Amino acid sequence: MELSIRSYQEFLGKPARHLLDSPTRDAVKAFYENGGQLATVFGVCVETERDLMQDDPFSTLFHPLLDRLRGLEDVAILAMPVLAYLPVEFTGNRRVKVGAQPVMELLLHHAREMNNRFIILDVPRDLHETHLFAWVDSFRRSAGPSGGYGALYYPWLMSGDETFPPSGHVAGIFARVERAHQPFGVRWPPANEVLAGVTHTAFELRWSETEEMSKEGINPILQQPAVGVVLWGARTLSRDPRWTYINSRRIVSYIVEQLRRDSEWLVFENQSHELWRVLERMATSRLDNYWSAGLLTGDEAGSEYSVQCDAETNPREVVDAGQIHARIVLRPISTAEYVVVDLRLGAEGGL
Repeated sequence: MELSIRSYQEFLGKPARHLLDSPTRDAVKAFYENGGQLATVFGVCVETERDLMQDDPFSTLFHPLLDRLRGLEDVAILAMPVLAYLPVEFTGNRRVKVGAQPVMELLLHHAREMNNRFIILDVPRDLHETHLFAWVDSFRRSAGPSGGYGALYYPWLMSGDETFPPSGHVAGIFARVERAHQPFGVRWPPANEVLAGVTHTAFELRWSETEEMSKEGINPILQQPAVGVVLWGARTLSRDPRWTYINSRRIVSYIVEQLRRDSEWLVFENQSHELWRVLERMATSRLDNYWSAGLLTGDEAGSEYSVQCDAETNPREVVDAGQIHARIVLRPISTAEYVVVDLRLGAEGGL
């Protein structure tokens, strides 16, 4: 099942919504309350929660869904709030087994594979304090490089007596911030924003706890007197300093995706030095525009980014394979680290 909707009222008019789990329906409402404009909701038939707790649930149950997602190039943000309801097993000595972790990791790997999307994850319902930190540490190590494509939020939220995970609200905040700073809204971190449709948090954090949480890759949600419930953190799950911040990761993903789309036509042309120079000029022009918009660092255009496409990046074996390779060096704002991107175009190309 797949529903593309532009408002919560439109969603209410879809009879198929009753086939979805209640956390997903609530998340759709929260998304629009917090600034979302366009959502695509996917439904997969699941008989029991055990189906979501296999080591590789996507190998069978979710295989058609992943294939569909790969074909939707413009999907930017993913969330699966029902995962936060799966059971947690405490095995002693602060060790925790989270039933949803296999699906979480596979979603992160999918985002890394696609390179142009980001996953919003909820902390499981029963995890707090030392058990929370122990699990997040293990989760980040297990996720590896894919951790830069996702962020984790804590604690759960409440509206009156109702309790729910925050991913639907956070997805709306992502959309709200991007719309407020068009055309390059990925430059701004989705943080320091008040959540709509929330009265308080299910577990109240002290200001003194937020720094440690942020360092450990957990984005805290705070109650601020006279302000409301505020989304505070904007960090990914990555341990790599290049990808500490959500906006840095999304800036690079955005730029690389645009360069890939700009350059796809080149693989149908005859390989030549002139063709390589065309790619260099085209990519450099794009980077100049992004520097002017404030997405890249540097006192002047080209001072802290470069594009190389020549015989060094395209040796004979690359040319014979019908591919074009370019080496791009840049530094997004919010990080002190340079990023090297190998743009590979062709039959077996990638990033």
